[in-house]
Amino acid sequence: MNAARPERLWRRTVIGIPYFWLLAFFLAPFAIVLRISFSDPIIAQPPFTPFCDPAQGLYLTADNYRFLTEDDLYWVSYLKSIRIAAVSTLLCLLIGYPMAYGIARARGAWRNILLLLVILPFWTSFLLRVYAWMGMLSGHGVLNQALLGMGLIEQPLKILYTDFAVYLGIVYSYLPFMILPLYATLERLDGDLLDAAADLGGRPRQVFFDVTLPVSLPGVVAGGLLVFIPALGEFVIPALLGGLDTMMIGKTLYDEFFINRDWPLASAVATVLVLILLVPIMLFQRISQADAGARR
Repeated sequence: MNAARPERLWRRTVIGIPYFWLLAFFLAPFAIVLRISFSDPIIAQPPFTPFCDPAQGLYLTADNYRFLTEDDLYWVSYLKSIRIAAVSTLLCLLIGYPMAYGIARARGAWRNILLLLVILPFWTSFLLRVYAWMGMLSGHGVLNQALLGMGLIEQPLKILYTDFAVYLGIVYSYLPFMILPLYATLERLDGDLLDAAADLGGRPRQVFFDVTLPVSLPGVVAGGLLVFIPALGEFVIPALLGGLDTMMIGKTLYDEFFINRDWPLASAVATVLVLILLVPIMLFQRISQADAGARR
């Protein structure tokens, strides 16, 4: 009994540290933001009504959430953000799946080199890479100059400050987050399963849809979440590549906090965004539990 007690204490400590981290750096700040969302904006420091007024007691108002339903700006921002994030995730999947499959089937030495090439962009600042795309997509950038030099266009195309530039920046920036989970799943795929399916008369396309794709589904879901969640709240890429008229929720949130100084309304926008993000997270957890049950 005495020997088992230190082991239980150590197990609880190891498990408790991540929970403490989650409580201190996510749940507690989110609780503060949630409370601010039920306040009124005021010209003061901080710019919202106090949590508890000695004269009025606890003060809560749902006017900020009511305003979100009345102003089309926020719903347009939410819907456009969801659309851009979903399309970008699909593009990352279509591009990243063949790359991950090729890396997983490569020989040992080539596999390490290919993985290094996937991770290599992380060695450079994210902001610097986005600025580089601004130079390449501008009217006098590399892309337009190459098209003009090949005679494919007569005048520079307007690529920068468009939705296409936003898609390109998000796909480029988050493609490694799709490739790595897919590679981790496909690398564990038993090659004998593919050989057995082929020996039984399965064509390559049929083998892929009946064997490879179902086995790699957890990697598809994990990679999709790793791309969709940050892309939904992305601010830097839409602001630099999409221009001032790009209506994504990240930029709307920034404007409410730092330009309009309406912290309660901005907190309400952030709270709704977190609730939207909970949907794919719960979906991923459900799929993970189903996959774990199937393996048992």
